[in-house]
Amino acid sequence: MVSWMICRLVVLVFGMLYPAYASYKAVKTKNIREYVRWMMYWIVFALFMAAEIVTDIFISWFPFYYEIKMAFVLWLLSPYTKGASLLYRKFVHPSLSRHEKEIDAYLVQAKERSYETMLSFGKRGLNIAASAAVQAATKGTGTGACRTATRRMSVGQILRRSPGCQPGPERSP
Repeated sequence: MVSWMICRLVVLVFGMLYPAYASYKAVKTKNIREYVRWMMYWIVFALFMAAEIVTDIFISWFPFYYEIKMAFVLWLLSPYTKGASLLYRKFVHPSLSRHEKEIDAYLVQAKERSYETMLSFGKRGLNIAASAAVQAATKGTGTGACRTATRRMSVGQILRRSPGCQPGPERSP
């Protein structure tokens, strides 16, 4: 449990907060070399975070799992080892380059499907809301509306305004 908490803290501070600030500085100073370094880091770190979801579920029982994970994040970040740059250049970039067309096609297809799905859900939601409004309007001036009105109006005013309301026993709020 302690290893898990320390690991989360290390990943947060050294894996996310420091690189985020360093990325900000690279963008602000317009240093292309640093900008490229941090872009490579973020791509590798995103893949690490995606893999972490699976590994946390299935192999977190492994001895020193969290310690290895902390060391890996520090290795990725270190300017001496240039771990993120090494992984990006040796594995990530070649793999993405080989599959770039398939990934792009999949993303376009996913965008189109998500747009169509959102339109479909929007239409369904509007239809449900419209039918609920129609049902409420047809039931409209039922006893609930009369009770609300009777708190503010006299019985004569209620009967003149809403013929569907019948006088009944008053209910206290």
